[in-house]
Amino acid sequence: MVSAERVVDYLRTEAGRPLKAKELARALDVSAADYAEFRALLHRLESEGAVYRVQRQRFAAPQRINLIVGRLQTIRSGAGFVVPEDGGADLFIPADGLGSAVNGDRVVARIEKKRRGQRREGRVIRVLERARETIVGTYHPARNFGFVTPEDRKLTRDVFIPPGLEKDAKEGDLVVVRVSSWGDGHLGPAGEVERVLGAAGEPGVDVLGVIYGHELPVEFPAEVTAEAEALRDRGITAADLEGRLDLRGDLIFTIDPVDAKDHDDALSVKRTADDEWEVGIHIADVSAYVTPGSALDAEALRRATSIYLVDRVIPMLPEALSSDLCSLRPGEDRLAISLMIRLGADGRARGHRIARSVIRSRHRLSYDVAQQVLDGADSIDPETDAALRDLLALSRALRRLREERGSLDFDLPEARVVLNTRGEPTDIQRVLRLESHRLIEDFMLLANETIAARAARKQIPFVYRIHERPDADRMEQLREFVATLGLRLGGGKSPRPKDLQRLLEEVRGRPEEGLVSTVVLRSMKQARYSVENVGHFGLAARHYTHFTSPIRRYPDLVVHRLVAQAFLDRQPVPAALAEDVLPDVARISSERERVAVEAERDSVDLKKVEFMERHLGDVFAGTISGVTAFGAFVLLDAFFVEGLIHVSSLDDDYYQYSEEAYELVGERRGRRLRLGDRVRVQVARVDREERTIDFLLVDSAGPGGGDGARRPGRKRRR
Repeated sequence: MVSAERVVDYLRTEAGRPLKAKELARALDVSAADYAEFRALLHRLESEGAVYRVQRQRFAAPQRINLIVGRLQTIRSGAGFVVPEDGGADLFIPADGLGSAVNGDRVVARIEKKRRGQRREGRVIRVLERARETIVGTYHPARNFGFVTPEDRKLTRDVFIPPGLEKDAKEGDLVVVRVSSWGDGHLGPAGEVERVLGAAGEPGVDVLGVIYGHELPVEFPAEVTAEAEALRDRGITAADLEGRLDLRGDLIFTIDPVDAKDHDDALSVKRTADDEWEVGIHIADVSAYVTPGSALDAEALRRATSIYLVDRVIPMLPEALSSDLCSLRPGEDRLAISLMIRLGADGRARGHRIARSVIRSRHRLSYDVAQQVLDGADSIDPETDAALRDLLALSRALRRLREERGSLDFDLPEARVVLNTRGEPTDIQRVLRLESHRLIEDFMLLANETIAARAARKQIPFVYRIHERPDADRMEQLREFVATLGLRLGGGKSPRPKDLQRLLEEVRGRPEEGLVSTVVLRSMKQARYSVENVGHFGLAARHYTHFTSPIRRYPDLVVHRLVAQAFLDRQPVPAALAEDVLPDVARISSERERVAVEAERDSVDLKKVEFMERHLGDVFAGTISGVTAFGAFVLLDAFFVEGLIHVSSLDDDYYQYSEEAYELVGERRGRRLRLGDRVRVQVARVDREERTIDFLLVDSAGPGGGDGARRPGRKRRR
């Protein structure tokens, strides 16, 4: 029987015209006995969008008939872009060309306008796969029906709720609607209320909206929970320990956030010579419990990652495993995969070994406690203190080596929301990146690179973490921008990581450092998972994977299985894995990672909005963190919160947006608002439903200026 790949390739590269099923079968030498199966294959390929049926029952490759298959990304105006699956340029879709398609749908779009030097424009002609089945929004009753306004601002049309399908929802309730019809270009979607989350503003309801809005899996299926609890109840047996390297007597410890429960990595260090140490990177052996084909494995792949929301964690694995049996808790025997790497004082690896092990962590350290030990302000015990100092020296050496090859280090701050017992935000803090954070990061990066390099050398089917080169046009835009600051980006049309690193080093400590770092980061592509090893541009690494977090990331679990099979059991890894299984693992994991990032960001953003309601009228110092045609975003100094100075509020002039210089320029007075400028703003408006914070500009001081003063007479509220 002919393969799906052969059918698609023939229509794309060899067929001179669209073909009927029988014509295509003859061209591909499909026998009469196989014809029924061949027709079924064609219909499957059509449903997947790999082939398209045109008039008179003829089949063609979408690319040959001006069609694009990809994901739709909508914007607030109601228009959108189709991001092609084949990696081509995005296709613009005007609002009246979307039909019933909504943000995230997998669609087929027809190219309708294609002029030289202008963006391509088209229309969605078919929805292949819906991105969602439910919508979260606010319920509003009308006289004979109801409607729901979606929380997701990219969903621009209300959902019609027929009478009797509102499930006791009241005005202002946040609800989950199961969509029964997505409508068309004229009629909007319709559905029924499936769940009432509660009245808007009630504690916890906002985060529930994020959870159900992103269709995050909350409860584990009963059979999955039963499997996990049976494994925990069984515990570690004598059979589990057979053939494992016994490291229970070694000094091993974890370093994690103070509230962490899923400890999946631990460290040890021993001096083996005057200028050599063996660092042990011990990773929880989740693969010993979660086996292919089990209900646990299927659910782990469906989730693909743990999700860390502002007030809770949605784990990839049930807590019986993630917080108990697999977690490297102190004083308890745990199964691990241990990577022992011999390092010189210069940070260069002199060899490594991998083993299944059993460990017993001696300490559960927080980042803050570890940092106090490194600073000499605290002590665990002499042996642990010395181990931490040795690890610090080696981590700094590892960092220097990465810097020498051009690895980029974006030290951009993150926000931490402090909540009270009712789930209300009491502070928004900037998370400080400590040396203890860097220490753990350095050794996790080392482990990931070591494993990936070995897999690449052995040429086994594998899942890599890749970061592709930036697009040439993005680099050219970056080059033009930094030139306006008197800076130069080397590397010609294809800058290397080293060229970008030199640029970042040149502005370090200068007022425009944050500005340049932000623009460089926005010029990059997103990292993702792939079976193709194209390297990691940002790390300047030829080989990279994710190996160190199998409790919370599915690709790490799969990498553990491949490592165990190829390097520990010395069994061949079937080539079919690279064709049938691993590409799906990479694709699903990349998609779920993006959902997790969006949900985590949304949960933090809604708490920021709630927090800023109590600061209406207050004045803060801040820095312009983004500039668009509709205004300038400002990041406050006092709290890690961002808001918008809308261009309509700038009443001293008419402002024009300069995309090349990332600035707004007044037509008459020439006043400039650009990335990195210091400003003082007043909190003018906070909208929970829109999740927006609007500022009014009080005054600006240009790059690096501003004194952080507040309006006289106002006290900071806590």
